[in-house]
Amino acid sequence: MPHVVTDNCTACRYTECVALCPVDCFHAADDRLYIDPDACIDCAACVPVCPVKAIVDAFDLDGGADELITLNRQRSRELPVIDEKTAPLPTAEARRQALNL
Repeated sequence: MPHVVTDNCTACRYTECVALCPVDCFHAADDRLYIDPDACIDCAACVPVCPVKAIVDAFDLDGGADELITLNRQRSRELPVIDEKTAPLPTAEARRQALNL
């Protein structure tokens, strides 16, 4: 199962993860990131660096894994690849605090 970006990324868009991805599977929207599950090699390098714990192995999700995989797949086909770290959104710190992380 691939890794997916969850809703925790919304309003954050921290990009520490993209700098570590060896296959450039991250895609950026205005408000968050998505992982192309077909490109993800399941290396998990991105997981520990996400400040809002938005990246998870789809296998570890209790429910909704198929929906998240589909969402990430669809959005990654529509959005450009991001492969360099950028500044998080101005709302990122507030979002992180709201998530108690």
